[in-house]
Amino acid sequence: MTDNYADRPDECSASAMVEALAAGDVSALAGPFVNAGFAVRLPGPGMLQLSQPAAAPARMRLLLSVGMHGDETAPIEIVGRLLQELVQAPHRLALDLMLVVGNMAAIAAGKRFIDADLNRMFRAERGDLEGTAEALRADAIMHATAAFLGEEDSAGSEGKWHLDLHTAIRPSHYPAFAVVPDSIAADAKRSLLGCLGAAGIEAAILNPASAGTYSAYTAERFGAAAATVELGQVGAIGRNDLGRFTAASDAIAHFLMSGMPPSGPLPAVFRVTQQLVKHSPAFRMAFDRTTWNFTEMQPGDLIADDGDVIYRVGSEAEYVVFPNPDVRPGLRAGLMVVRSTL
Repeated sequence: MTDNYADRPDECSASAMVEALAAGDVSALAGPFVNAGFAVRLPGPGMLQLSQPAAAPARMRLLLSVGMHGDETAPIEIVGRLLQELVQAPHRLALDLMLVVGNMAAIAAGKRFIDADLNRMFRAERGDLEGTAEALRADAIMHATAAFLGEEDSAGSEGKWHLDLHTAIRPSHYPAFAVVPDSIAADAKRSLLGCLGAAGIEAAILNPASAGTYSAYTAERFGAAAATVELGQVGAIGRNDLGRFTAASDAIAHFLMSGMPPSGPLPAVFRVTQQLVKHSPAFRMAFDRTTWNFTEMQPGDLIADDGDVIYRVGSEAEYVVFPNPDVRPGLRAGLMVVRSTL
């Protein structure tokens, strides 16, 4: 690559970075980073790896993923602007970075997914979803992820991080929250929660089950400090109020430039008590579609019914998160959580 991108500043603008990410055309970003002095790899469509040319093999590794759902656009804009800052400071990257743009086809179509939810495909058993576009995309992402996080010269599990950036469908009593796989080692989990706190995350849900999510895959398969990070509500690209995401953007920038996760006050901690699985088309929730995430329900309250399967709140108050009765049968339709501690 011999183009002199310094003479073509429009190629390095934040809007150009965002546009390339939204199109899934990360190859368009390679030239500016090569010319800025980075070592660049393109492990697959919509995937970009950046490092310093002479980086030590045991450096921290950070995986950032965006666009797992095609209608979640704010993280694309956040990361596009971070990349624009990074290309202007070629010697500041203090870790090895891999960026994954998830469901490129859905982003282009302005839809949540094409055939099925991509963030349920990071598992071996997919049933009748095996032949979907999202299953094929998940296979490609897992292959590249294994090469990045699974290399033997990585700095141990404490040197592997994954932040999967999302926005939520519904409003939330905690506008910014995260789901953290409970399988993460205790020290790494505390460090992750401190990083999330620095990023403005107000609540963290410790989940013992994966439901096939990308962050659960990286935590369980590679021991990464991983989280699904919900930064706010879905919105059209170019219409997101990025001022709402300043804390998250600053925290990620600190991580990139220092090679160490930032630390802030720990979020409120919740633990999953029930996974609401939709078994059949008869599945019905006991509340309407205006219900916010983290809405409190009292002991004994009906949550949902699905034929002979009845979901009720247990012996203490529970909070509903991600209620979505429109998922396919066999998939998770929501979580019930309780307040907890580490």
